[in-house]
Amino acid sequence: MDVLTHNFGLFRHGFLGTLALTGVSAAVSLVFGVLIAAFRVSPVPPLRWFGTAWVTLLRNTPLTLLFMIAVFVVPQILFPGISYFALAVGALGCYTSAFVCEAVRSGINTVPLGQAEAARSLGMTFGQTLRIVVLPQAVRTVVPPVGSLMIALTKNSAIAGAFSVAELFAQQKRLSELGYNILAIFVWVAVAYLIITFAISGLFRLLENRMAVTR
Repeated sequence: MDVLTHNFGLFRHGFLGTLALTGVSAAVSLVFGVLIAAFRVSPVPPLRWFGTAWVTLLRNTPLTLLFMIAVFVVPQILFPGISYFALAVGALGCYTSAFVCEAVRSGINTVPLGQAEAARSLGMTFGQTLRIVVLPQAVRTVVPPVGSLMIALTKNSAIAGAFSVAELFAQQKRLSELGYNILAIFVWVAVAYLIITFAISGLFRLLENRMAVTR
């Protein structure tokens, strides 16, 4: 308990850092995931090829390697001077978006094809059909797997601590170097992660229940 009370400021800073990193990365992954899923079901071949390449490349690349590319390559070539936090958000958001894309695409496939054909027969474009008819129905089946992906993203954010991003594991390293008991530090770090993941799980369970009521 002493390690927490004596270093509450460090734990709070790490907790808020993990919250911010998870929240912003989740928003990026959801936006990119839905966009790439739209590319994957698009009638335009170049968009489908781009979506397939995005998912194949990112799903099969270790997240640690993406972090190394983001931290050591991207600032040298594209964005000199960019913050480590933004680079970590880019790595986490792009990586998770590939999995979100596949979850959304599987949800789209559960919507009967006749509904899209009926929408097109009414003169709707592909974008209108997807946005107005297909995606609202696909969301019901997408919520549980996307919730699991957001919990996985929270745990994956721990890698950012090794790349100078102020989050829970970065504070764990700092306290270890100060000589505090490593077991006690890990216990409080684990409690902090459980608080975040339980909150995400509860949020998505609430969304799932609300969707079920409207069926």
